[in-house]
Amino acid sequence: MKSHNGIRPQDVVVLLKIVALGEESWRHVDLAQYLNLSQSEVSEALNRCQLSGLVSPDKKRVMRASFLEFLVYGLKYVFPVELGPVCLGMPTAHSMTPLNKKIVSKKEEQYVWPAIDGVLKGHSIRPLYEKIPDAARKDKKLHELLALVDALRVGRTREQKLAVSELRKRILGE
Repeated sequence: MKSHNGIRPQDVVVLLKIVALGEESWRHVDLAQYLNLSQSEVSEALNRCQLSGLVSPDKKRVMRASFLEFLVYGLKYVFPVELGPVCLGMPTAHSMTPLNKKIVSKKEEQYVWPAIDGVLKGHSIRPLYEKIPDAARKDKKLHELLALVDALRVGRTREQKLAVSELRKRILGE
């Protein structure tokens, strides 16, 4: 048995994709394709998450309450954000749906993942995992979940509270 080396950024993305799929059944090969990962990366991510108590022992279900707790209380410490230069990119954090409907922010307070085909100019944030923008382009639900997670990582108290509320709805169904 391999030793546990902690959670990696792609592990969070794998679990968010499973949440985005809802009750739909999934296979490792499907997750790999959706997220532009290899099947072994998906398998290793699920192994690490199982050891951390974030997925069930059979690795088929996200332990939603535990996952939400990790996102809310641990993510920003494990995967902190360093703001980069202003650039064109894909919206994230409070610059993306659903938070952009609740928070009106100035142009200079927008956040983006750098992308050549971006639609918004803002402070760049390195995505949790380098392949996130490609996966987000294919799945609006996943993009919204990832943006909410970035709001936890970079947002002020108000943005974080709104993000937690939205994540509770989407992860726990509350």
